[in-house]
Amino acid sequence: MNSCSAIVHIGPALGAKFTQYTAEFEAGGELGATPAQRFIFVIEGRVKLETHDKSSELGVRGYAYLPEGLHHRVKATQMSRVAIIEKPYQSLPAIDPPRPIISNEDEVSSHPLDDDPSLQVKCLLPDEMRFDFAVNTMVFQPGASLAMVEMHVMEHGLIMLEGGGIYRLGDSWYPVTAGDFIWMGPWCPQWFGALGKVPAKYLIYKDWNRPPLAAPQR
Repeated sequence: MNSCSAIVHIGPALGAKFTQYTAEFEAGGELGATPAQRFIFVIEGRVKLETHDKSSELGVRGYAYLPEGLHHRVKATQMSRVAIIEKPYQSLPAIDPPRPIISNEDEVSSHPLDDDPSLQVKCLLPDEMRFDFAVNTMVFQPGASLAMVEMHVMEHGLIMLEGGGIYRLGDSWYPVTAGDFIWMGPWCPQWFGALGKVPAKYLIYKDWNRPPLAAPQR
């Protein structure tokens, strides 16, 4: 990094199989390459993404998926905050590796969760076997909540983007608001309800499309 700070939320040292951090860029700040695959989501500001054959500008809600081994550089054109997710790729036999994706959340259609129109989900990555993790945004209208306490074999990384509410983790309850981060290990009981007068929105990661006992293929 150059003229950029990483606010690290979770990583392998704390038991996760991925790393998530918020990169806080000064104008002109840069984020260099990584040996892992990387997902970026612009929370504030504007950045330029450069690969070997393409240059793209990402504004607020812009995002990109960058496969493992793809040389790239992220440079802020103004002060910016960007959510970063990095994870070693788990390959599968006879499955081609994933392709780069550069898009904006506004271009992704939403769908209700469990037929509840007050809870909308946008899937930012394709549900294809070549991708070994998923990243979604979820928007809860004021008073909306998950229909049940959930438990998953997947782990989650969640950063609140807008609004706030109450998150249940295990038998504990936590008030959360924009900027807060939650890591949920596998089988952690979890539930969320939105509070306040504005919608609550978060960005959530989960490992996906791989057997839970599978080790990364190198």
